[in-house]
Amino acid sequence: MPDRRDFLGRSAALVAGGLAPGARGGGVAPTGLVNGQKEAAEAGNGVLAAGGNAVDAAVAAAMVAGVVAVHSTGIGGYGGHMVIARPGSKPTAIDFNGAAPATFRPDIFPLDEKGKVKGAVNDHGWLAAGVPGVMAGLQLALDRFGSKPFAELAKSAIKFAREGFPVPRGLAAMFKREQQGFAKDPGSAKVYYRNGQPPKEGEVLKNPELADLLQTLAEKGRVDDFYQGKISEQIAAAFKANGGLVTAEDLAKYRAVEIEPLAIEHPGVGFIHTPPPTAGGLTVLQTYATLRHLSWWTDDLEYTAAFAKAEALRIAWSDRLRLLGDPKQVEVPVGRLLSQEYAEESAKRVRKSMGERKPMELTAERRKAGGTIHLNAVDASGMMVALTFTHGNAFGAQVTVDRLGLTLGHGMSRFDPRPGTANSPGPGKKPLHNMCPTVVTKDGAPVLALGATGGRMIPNTVLDVLSYWAWYKSLARAVKAPRMHTEGDLVLRMEGTFMPESVERLKRMGYTVRTGPAATLSAIERDAGTGALQAAMR
Repeated sequence: MPDRRDFLGRSAALVAGGLAPGARGGGVAPTGLVNGQKEAAEAGNGVLAAGGNAVDAAVAAAMVAGVVAVHSTGIGGYGGHMVIARPGSKPTAIDFNGAAPATFRPDIFPLDEKGKVKGAVNDHGWLAAGVPGVMAGLQLALDRFGSKPFAELAKSAIKFAREGFPVPRGLAAMFKREQQGFAKDPGSAKVYYRNGQPPKEGEVLKNPELADLLQTLAEKGRVDDFYQGKISEQIAAAFKANGGLVTAEDLAKYRAVEIEPLAIEHPGVGFIHTPPPTAGGLTVLQTYATLRHLSWWTDDLEYTAAFAKAEALRIAWSDRLRLLGDPKQVEVPVGRLLSQEYAEESAKRVRKSMGERKPMELTAERRKAGGTIHLNAVDASGMMVALTFTHGNAFGAQVTVDRLGLTLGHGMSRFDPRPGTANSPGPGKKPLHNMCPTVVTKDGAPVLALGATGGRMIPNTVLDVLSYWAWYKSLARAVKAPRMHTEGDLVLRMEGTFMPESVERLKRMGYTVRTGPAATLSAIERDAGTGALQAAMR
């Protein structure tokens, strides 16, 4: 049986000849770069070329993604988080997660006899949408750290909305797959469907109403009208007309906030910074701390790295689904979960499980993965931005505000519909989500920005790449290395590049192993000495 170091090396070698299908990379890049969604990255790189900084580039890129990647995110997306790190300064984060309306009750989503929400009204429809946070988050980032005017940064998004863009194959397939539900909404059918038919691959898709919305904000130089003005009145009126709960007052009260990221140190690697709950990074850091106490990076154990990582993840996911929620409304034990003592306790549990050659007795509830957009931006000064934002699943709530072309995310689906849990619905409450944009700093300089798309698979993929990056000291190898996913139960979703003997061993230990892709991750690494950048995406 190969030892763990041999396992890691040979697993990575399976894909070392080149990036896996769908992967993108390009070796050493210039001193400024945006990567992530294609059109968004191009717009962001244009901003950098015009003298903008990393935040300017991320804001412009995000607005473009909100137009062309409408299945994954949008101007009306429910929100997300970003981390901003500048050389010599303390990293910070922007929380722009969407919020529940003031009339949202813990029992807002009645359950059937199987414990499922009746009619799936938390997934699709106007009850599934809360206050959108995307525009407020972009504005706050620009106010705090940007250098370019909002109107200039909105130009590319306005152009894509007004002139249109050819529908790529994946988006065309999504429109067709979701046609039955999405086309039932009059506002959505008007914007996206012609005579009831979804757009085909290559067809130019325009959204002139959304272009007008963005143009109005650009002329005002800020997004304020989206939350307090004529645009917000139209949004609130649409909610009321369609049985939704968001009001003009809910929109006016919404605020994106600047917060301190969570951080842990790995000696010799640096500090890992990611937003606190309601973002997903606590699960990443908790697992990482457990692996650190297992000496995962240095010990040549008989047992495979996959088993140790799976059990560490299962502990973190069990804690996540039981204990985490909006820290402003429930007590979230962040300090305990990230403490040395808890990491040592978790590592001891993993070692016991490894010694007994069987998984721990833990339970968790699975749910389907969704879409999202992640963007990284780095400028010549060394400022780094990691930004993740989303609709949720395909096209979010699958409703669009008529005359605004504004498709809304389904942030309310991210609550646990059962009353009495940490993540139950509540008035003004923010739901727990999976996004975890992350920046690593070393000696006060940002050296790595990364994040992923893919619903519940996001935290585990970020953890995978971070842990491999710490091991290999190579971004290219870390991004190519095989990934796996667990949500705390005994089902492991593993990429096909894992060694067959490792998969068989895990099956014998009691796991159900399924082959499938992980989340899609993008990252940029910066050499603090030369300023050279290495980008990768898979």
